[in-house]
Amino acid sequence: MENFKLDTNRKISRGFKDLWIQLGRIGLNFLNIIPKLGIVIYDFFGKLFTDVFHGIYNQQFEPKKAKKVIFAMASVVIVTTVAFSAVNYFTGSNMVKKPEIKKEVKKPEIKKEVKKSKEKPLLEVKRKSVDEVILPNLNLKTETVLNLFKDVEYDLGTVRSKKLVKPIYFTQFPRDLDALESTKLKKETFIKIVLPLIVAENERIIADREKLINLSKKKFTTDLEKQWIRQKLLEYKVKKGDLDELLTRMDIIPTSIALAQAAKESGWGTSRFALEGNAIFGQWTWSGQGIAPLDRESNKNHKILKFPILRASVKAYQNNLNTHKSYSKFRQKRSFLREKNKKVAGLELTETLNNYAQTGTEYTKKLNQIIKQNRLTDFEPVRLVNSVKKIELSS
Repeated sequence: MENFKLDTNRKISRGFKDLWIQLGRIGLNFLNIIPKLGIVIYDFFGKLFTDVFHGIYNQQFEPKKAKKVIFAMASVVIVTTVAFSAVNYFTGSNMVKKPEIKKEVKKPEIKKEVKKSKEKPLLEVKRKSVDEVILPNLNLKTETVLNLFKDVEYDLGTVRSKKLVKPIYFTQFPRDLDALESTKLKKETFIKIVLPLIVAENERIIADREKLINLSKKKFTTDLEKQWIRQKLLEYKVKKGDLDELLTRMDIIPTSIALAQAAKESGWGTSRFALEGNAIFGQWTWSGQGIAPLDRESNKNHKILKFPILRASVKAYQNNLNTHKSYSKFRQKRSFLREKNKKVAGLELTETLNNYAQTGTEYTKKLNQIIKQNRLTDFEPVRLVNSVKKIELSS
């Protein structure tokens, strides 16, 4: 190998040396050509100019024709000079440039800001095609919410039949929802507000689940794909990179169960926790921001976890069922239904949620009752529509 290295270096050096010699010879030959080329060019132009001058010298002109040519050339010069001087005189001295008249630009009228009154906000509805609608926190009244539903033709009967719901995301419940005299109307309003939030989060989980299944089948994954997997392992609290366990946890919460638990824990959207902290599912906390229950025992310090918007509460609830050890039976039963290619139905899984409340089996019986009485299983196959009418609110 050492000899091979030396021979290679020697051949490369010899090659560069030969190339340098050849370039030098080419350069010398080019320099030798330059003097000869200069002599040839000099002789050519010298002979050319000599012949031209000889021709001019030997040319004979008739005197009469020469006088006529000189007189014609002088006449053209004089006429051109007079014409040019006249044009400059009349355009430069007598002609006055008109001043530019600027058009008056009408200033836009500035509307005076109207002070907000304490009356209920007036809503201006403008229809546009968009992917989703997020309604801001305006402390809307229930009457206003009902009018919005009517305007966008949001009807639960249509949702049940077409299995599609418009992605209208409320950030909070109307404060006076409990003032509705009709219990049926109150429940329908609650379902209309919460249903799109639950369906949206379930669809997000389904998309992640399909991506995980596809990545687990690949022999090689990119750095971005590996980073995504690590992020999901942390999100679902899976240790040791167990992708099978991650797939078990990364699954939907049946819409019927989520609606029933939200109704039970929030009093159909009228509880203090739901109105003040967007806490739909009554999750406890000992370290995060929360609302202290009024009937809490003196020796306890737990709070009800509060959220900035309703959708955050839904996401935390789904993550709780998919990660906490208290709901391992729920996840195992759901995984069993998946393996048997059966529908992940709410009534099949409610019995596994006895640890969600202190009442145990009584709590699961109550969930079954809410699901059946309100026909919540009808919403399990519901998906989001592709586009809806946008609502722009101005108060």
